Amino acid sequence: MTTQDQRTPARLSDQRALLFDLDGVLTPTADVHMRAWSRLFTPYLEAHGVAPYTEQDYFTYIDGKPRYDGVRSLLESRGIDLPQGTPDDAPDTDTVCGLGNRKNAEFTAELDEHGVEPYPGSLRFLTAAIDAGLSVAVVSSSANATSVLRTAGILDRFPVVVDGLVARQDGLTGKPAPDTYLDAATRFGLTAAECVVVEDATSGVEAGRNGSFGLVIGVDRGAGADALREHGADVVVSDLAELLDDLPAPVASTSTT
Repeated sequence: MTTQDQRTPARLSDQRALLFDLDGVLTPTADVHMRAWSRLFTPYLEAHGVAPYTEQDYFTYIDGKPRYDGVRSLLESRGIDLPQGTPDDAPDTDTVCGLGNRKNAEFTAELDEHGVEPYPGSLRFLTAAIDAGLSVAVVSSSANATSVLRTAGILDRFPVVVDGLVARQDGLTGKPAPDTYLDAATRFGLTAAECVVVEDATSGVEAGRNGSFGLVIGVDRGAGADALREHGADVVVSDLAELLDDLPAPVASTSTT
């Protein structure tokens, strides 16, 4: 857990890049993930005769973490010990990876059936940030980030996407470690102090604070403003459109007629 210190956060208008989490920040796919986790763990925990799965379990043990870490954390909370297995495990395999793959199948089915669109306020903020000349990236624990961005129609906005697949391939430790966010900053040739982390999960804002990023913005979609601040958010909003006036002015066009 990260506690507030005496640091002075940077001003949004002075920063050079915005590093966005995806689910719950840009798109309402956190709700899709929540339903998928519930469809996995409600019957599984009932079959094991332990405390039932609740919505709070998602925020406490799962939200923002890499999928297999979320499975392990939830199982540990119920005293269930499973072998890790491998990422190739079939969804019906009783391993941490098998359960994680079963959850991913549930998520994919939900996404295919219902689709997804960006939060209107987040889309306005993203567009204004790009117009202001800020670099933008997505940093997500999800292995589904690219497909979600494509379905939402905003994949082409992001020259850098550091997701769960990239993290696994490059050996990056997941949130609350800052590694994935630091990797995104490096891809822009920037330091952490020049970048803003935008997160809705306590593990995500903690990653931002652990990486000494210039500004950490928490978006409260259910984790709670107090919890986000306690774990490292400098600013908490309920909608990113609240910060439109804090962005730099749009870059003037250099085109001539």
